[in-house]
Amino acid sequence: MSDFVQRAAAVRSHYNSCFGCGLDNPIGLHLDGFSSDGDELVATFSPRPDYQGFAGILHGGILAALLDETMAWTAMMLDGHYVVTASLELKYRKPAPAAVPYELRGRVEERRGRRLRLVGSAAAGGAIVAEASGLFIATDPVEQPAF
Repeated sequence: MSDFVQRAAAVRSHYNSCFGCGLDNPIGLHLDGFSSDGDELVATFSPRPDYQGFAGILHGGILAALLDETMAWTAMMLDGHYVVTASLELKYRKPAPAAVPYELRGRVEERRGRRLRLVGSAAAGGAIVAEASGLFIATDPVEQPAF
C-alpha cells in the first residue's frame, strides 16, 4: 500500500460521518478516489439524482461543498495538515450537468505560517464548470509524513 493510500485511509478513519467524504454518511457526497498529479490532488465524484437543483443541473451548493472538501483534502494530503475553512470564494463557469462524473482538483497556492491559500476546480466532460479559492487555517499535523 502506497504512502498516499495509507495517509488517505488514516484521514478517512477520523471522518467517516463527514457530509463531504464520509463513506458511512448515508446522505453524504462520498467524495473519494483521491490521487496526486504532480502538485495537485485529484478526486472523482459521481452525483446522485437527488443532488440536482434545476432539472438536469447539479445544485450549486453541492459544487461548493465538493470544492471545499477537495481543497481541505489537498491540505491534508499534500501539505500534511488538517485544516478548517476560513473563507471560500466560488466562480460558477457554466451549468453543471447532474448525471455525469466529475474530476475535482486542488492545489496549495501559498502557505504563510498556519494560513494556506488553496485553489480548486470541478470539471465535467473535460470542461471546468466551477472554480474556487479559499483561505484555510492549519490545525494539527496529519500523523504520516508529508509527500
